[in-house]
Parts: sequence; C-alpha cells; structure tokens
Amino acid sequence: QVQLVESGGGLVQAGGSLRLSCAASGRTSSNCVMGWFRQAPGKEREFVAAIRWSGSSTLYADSVKDRFTISRDNAKNTLYLQMNSLKSEDTAVYYCALDMFRLVGTSIKPTEYDYWGQGTQVTVSS
Repeated sequence: QVQLVESGGGLVQAGGSLRLSCAASGRTSSNCVMGWFRQAPGKEREFVAAIRWSGSSTLYADSVKDRFTISRDNAKNTLYLQMNSLKSEDTAVYYCALDMFRLVGTSIKPTEYDYWGQGTQVTVSS
C-alpha cells in the first residue's frame, strides 16, 4: 500500500511564501507521476502541478506558473511544492497524489491518480 502525508500548510499573508511537503511510503519508479491538487470550499478539485518521479518532466496550471515550483527528493521519498507570491485565490486544501502507472508525461485529471493524501490547508490573507 502507498500512503501520502502532506504537511507545511498554514496561514500566510498575500505576497508571502510557503513550502508544502508530501511524504510517500513505498518505493516509486520511473513510471510514477506525483502531483499537487487543490480544492476550495464549494469548488471542484483543480490541478496545480505534476512531476515525474524519474526524469525532468513537469507541468503547471496556468494560474500558478512562474509562482509555484514542484520538486522532489527521491532519497527522502518526498514531494514538495514551493509557493511564492501567494494571493487570496490560492486559498484551498492542497492534496498530493500519485499516479502509479503512467509511462510517459504527466496527468492533470484527478481521476487519473491512484493515491491521495489527506490534504493540508493553505490560507492566504489579503
């Protein structure tokens, strides 16, 4: 079984920065993709960013491109999301997710991910 645990959420003022972490149990491979999604109350879960566990392929939502950076530490089995220039629109519960079976590229659809963490709240005050 795979377990994902997010951490690093909190309250930050607009323009500030925050780094989220996602610790994954189990071994990953070059066929795995990890991503970040977010969901605000009353809204659908939306894609934020994704990265292949092996290689350099990344993908960002237009709303966070140039502000957020997704990265990984394979030795620690941990995924990160560095969030800079935060704004109120970024307020949401942030989830990390794992796609175990994608051979190439990344995915932006939550239904294509196999495992999910419990989420961590990010609140940006304006």
